Amino acid sequence: MEGVVQISVNPRIGLTFASALRNILRQDPDIILVGEIRDFETAEMAVQASLTGHLVFSTLHTNDAPSAVIRLMDMGVEPYLITASVIGVITQRLVRRLCDECKKSFLPDDLIMGSSQSSYSRSCEPVGCEKCNFVGYKGRSGIFEVLTFDEKFREVVLQGASPVALHESAQKQGMVTMKKDGFEKVRRGVTTLEEAFSIKNNWQPSRYKIGD
Repeated sequence: MEGVVQISVNPRIGLTFASALRNILRQDPDIILVGEIRDFETAEMAVQASLTGHLVFSTLHTNDAPSAVIRLMDMGVEPYLITASVIGVITQRLVRRLCDECKKSFLPDDLIMGSSQSSYSRSCEPVGCEKCNFVGYKGRSGIFEVLTFDEKFREVVLQGASPVALHESAQKQGMVTMKKDGFEKVRRGVTTLEEAFSIKNNWQPSRYKIGD
């Protein structure tokens, strides 16, 4: 791709995420993609890069979007640096997508959905046809949790809030949880209840963006 330079890390020769990022910054790129932040040195370099006007994308292993803040703190990044550099966090899961040719609509049991999800009155289930090799599913769809850092959320971070408090603050400022996004895709017939519930105990890297 024109204008894109890719570097593979090789710890055996001392080429780590942090050392590569340090040398990349000398070239003054506009956008930097770091495969994963797993230690303080890499996190520190990513934060410093954002504070000097670069747009940095990376991945971070957490269970949900607000927990990315706790993960960075656990690595040793100060709260004031997190609030000054992080723009937002996106957590994602992949679920199997129902085949549009053969999916069947039905009325789910209230015991399955629960009273709190009563608004999702209908759902779909897999059937199977030639288009999907009689599996009932074809392709994947994402379930997302998007957290943007506004002033109120930044204040909560600076106060050293607990994970529960961060979650509550994020939802107050409009963050749609993965659970809600999952049920919405069930209601729209994108995936099934079973697929939505299957992501409950799984985890994927959170994609977070540090910006200028």
